[in-house]
Amino acid sequence: MTRESFVNLALLTALVAVPLWAWVAGEPFTITLATRAVIFALAAVGLNLALGLGGMVSFGHAVFFGLGGYSMGILAHHAQNFLPLYDGLIVIEGTKSMPVIWLVAIVVSALAALLIGLLSLRTSGVYFIMITLAFGQMFYYFAISWRAYGGEDGLSIWVRNDFPGLNTLAPIQFYGLCFALLLAALWLSARIARSSFGLVLNAARQVPGRVETVGLDGQRAKLVAFVISGAITGLAGALFADLNRFVSPTMFSWHMSGELIVFIILGGAARLFGPVAGAVLFVAMEHVLGDLWDHWHILLGALLLVIVLFARGGLIGLLAGKARNHD
Repeated sequence: MTRESFVNLALLTALVAVPLWAWVAGEPFTITLATRAVIFALAAVGLNLALGLGGMVSFGHAVFFGLGGYSMGILAHHAQNFLPLYDGLIVIEGTKSMPVIWLVAIVVSALAALLIGLLSLRTSGVYFIMITLAFGQMFYYFAISWRAYGGEDGLSIWVRNDFPGLNTLAPIQFYGLCFALLLAALWLSARIARSSFGLVLNAARQVPGRVETVGLDGQRAKLVAFVISGAITGLAGALFADLNRFVSPTMFSWHMSGELIVFIILGGAARLFGPVAGAVLFVAMEHVLGDLWDHWHILLGALLLVIVLFARGGLIGLLAGKARNHD
């Protein structure tokens, strides 16, 4: 077992042990914090496919996070208020079923990622960053003006949605559900990284000219990765909305996109468990330091500076050493 595999296993063990301890000790707030970290990790795992593996620095992934959240909010709102959703001549019934909501969130986010990717990937570098940021701001201001679903005040959901065989209102059961989805996303990410598609994507990031020379379509590989990335982040958005039982335009804000990038930098870009380590560290700092000092983000900024200058592999790189491509 490599050092990175050992670090990854230790992190997974902590993500199982801490919520179980909190459940036995009767500490539901700790379980909720762990759930928040796992959902953020899932969103960042999605972004890491685009950023870490594909080299696409997207500052607009909050679009997919927000679309996932609003997919949940709109469907649950109509189901809980017994109001059909009219779209022209089509009547769409709301639903409180998590699997159905997740499917809608994934499809909507993937379609949005396809359209945004088709336009954004015509550019590169700072232009790609700015165009993805522009899309994020467009969706943010649209959500603010969408009075039918709360506008800038957001939309509250009274009861958490349902999953067959589980009581999703029980914090430990909802955590287990989110953790299982994170494991599935990590498995998918690892398979992609080791596949021929992942090799093409990695090569398109490092030496795009050579990829074209041998007759491979690096741009198409980037687009596919961007769509998969958006779908995973959209699923995380639906879970986050269910956790809070609330959706608001802030899910589309550039701050959200920035936080996802911070998770990856903290944990280690292109590392399989980098987003997980970064999300856990961020939530822990937010909880512990936030209670001590209102300006704890200054310490976060200092930590980011240290990592960028002295530990570019992030927390995983610091503990595990040189990267070995998703070991």
